Amino acid sequence: MQICIWNTSVLNELMLHQPGKFYILVEVDREATESTFYFLKEKMKNVFLEPSSDTLSLYASSEKEAIIIKSLVSEAPMQKANGVQTITIEKLLVDIFCDEIVFAAQQGGEMQTIFRNAFEKYSINENKMLRYADRRSKKEAFNIYLNKISKFRQQKQ
Repeated sequence: MQICIWNTSVLNELMLHQPGKFYILVEVDREATESTFYFLKEKMKNVFLEPSSDTLSLYASSEKEAIIIKSLVSEAPMQKANGVQTITIEKLLVDIFCDEIVFAAQQGGEMQTIFRNAFEKYSINENKMLRYADRRSKKEAFNIYLNKISKFRQQKQ
């Protein structure tokens, strides 16, 4: 079973406005989402399976930290850190762009800030990013967004 675990607090270094709450994202193979949800729900109360924006605002907003179970997109760019399978910067940027529900606090101008800071701080493999955006069926829209904010990408070259 593939698994990817990360905390949205990693976004703080890239954001201007700091959110007061964070999500632990547990991404697993689609077939394992429900069993992972029930397993974690037995141990913790703030666990949500593929939540809607209403669910997040009604139930997760009062919590400082919530666990969100999501389906892991096949061939998602991941890396091991301290023995844990987690995201790469490419996956992070594509996920923020593609998921406006979980990443509501990172949309609009904040997303531009995140992208600008990411391109300034990290070496980003754009081919890997575009391939993952394609796996999420958002390659064209993502490429348009990258071209729109291309001045951030040019500064590094």
